[in-house]
Amino acid sequence: MGISIWQLLIILAIVLVLFGAKRLKNLGSDLGSAIKGFKKAVKDEDTTNEERNKSLEKTTSENVFDVVAEEKKTENKKNQP
Repeated sequence: MGISIWQLLIILAIVLVLFGAKRLKNLGSDLGSAIKGFKKAVKDEDTTNEERNKSLEKTTSENVFDVVAEEKKTENKKNQP
C-alpha cells in the first residue's frame, strides 16, 4: 500500500518537466542555505543564553546578603538606648 520506487520516479519526472532542472537546483541550494542559517541562529542563541546565565549568576552572587545578619543588625539598633 506504500509508494513504490516507480511511483517516486514518475513524480520526479513530472516535477522535472514542470519546473526544470535549473529551477530545482536553485530551490535545493536555497533550501540548504536556509537550513544552514537556521542552525547558525540556533547556535548563536544558545551561546547568547549561556552568556546571559553567566552574567546573571555573577550579579546574583554579588547581590546576596545574609538575612540573619541583617535581622540582628536591626534588633541591635532597636535595643540600643
